[in-house]
Amino acid sequence: MEPTDAVLAARAAAGDEQAFAVFVRRHSDGVFALALRMLGDRVEAEDVVQDVFVTVWRRVGELADFGAARAWLFQIARRHCLIVLRRRRIRRTYPMGSVPEHRPAVGAARVVADPQRVAEAGAGVCALGRALAGLPTRQRDVWLLAEVDGLSYVEIGQRVGAGEEAVRGRLSRARATLADAMRAWR
Repeated sequence: MEPTDAVLAARAAAGDEQAFAVFVRRHSDGVFALALRMLGDRVEAEDVVQDVFVTVWRRVGELADFGAARAWLFQIARRHCLIVLRRRRIRRTYPMGSVPEHRPAVGAARVVADPQRVAEAGAGVCALGRALAGLPTRQRDVWLLAEVDGLSYVEIGQRVGAGEEAVRGRLSRARATLADAMRAWR
């Protein structure tokens, strides 16, 4: 039986590099997926994954509840992505109309697809990225935590410092706005 995230985090806090390596292997794909969804750029997402795990290694000893290691990890990942997005806004070097190159995730099976469908899917992802970027930060945060991380309303509320009803309202408004923005892609 594999050790839980809490056990791995506690061991990593004590300096156990092997336990940390298991934790990284267990969660790197999820962190990458979150970063890729938020950033829409594979290279930036890969950089975020590295930065996140460096941060986790340095700060795991500060974690008060090792049972919350996974939630803490994804909170760090989300913050790192937001930093990248803020820098991107400042520099304005990322053209919003361009379609990022589509490459399968590490370890994913390579599938030969119809180029038109790949282009349409890429354009749809860009459209979703623009729609997400247009949401107020609080709505975007709860949407990502619900839809990407799969957290419950209570867990999201704990993460963002809001009550369950506030989370429900923000998520409802975010879903309605995104549904309207993505209507052409249905």
